[in-house]
Amino acid sequence: MPTSGRRSARRQAVFILYQQDLLGIPVQTALTRDSERDIDAYSRSLVLGVAARKEDIDAILTPHLANWSLDRLGYLERSILRVATYELLWERGVPSPVAIDEAVTLAKRFCSDEAGALVNGILGSVLAQQQEPDIQESK
Repeated sequence: MPTSGRRSARRQAVFILYQQDLLGIPVQTALTRDSERDIDAYSRSLVLGVAARKEDIDAILTPHLANWSLDRLGYLERSILRVATYELLWERGVPSPVAIDEAVTLAKRFCSDEAGALVNGILGSVLAQQQEPDIQESK
């Protein structure tokens, strides 16, 4: 899939998860809410993957929020972080720098420059922690 296709799919997934979180609706309802909109296959995969692993993703993100909670983050920032964390940890075909860069770009575009920095810091910390066992195993 071309980069622009995946970029659009990520954006679509983030906004579907945003609606689901904001409105408190089931993920299947969020996916079918707009019957005129075609859902990209990769978007659907991301949305369903995040929904299936939401508790795990939230547990991974929480220690990296530096005296914050996921509930204090905006709905959109939370959705961006969840999609990117899912890609970092469960989508093997996505390079880590790409997942982080795409998340930062979404946060800057749809939230603020500060949100971009926050997303970058949190995801960088998540990635570093996930790679720690690999570093120690190679010694």
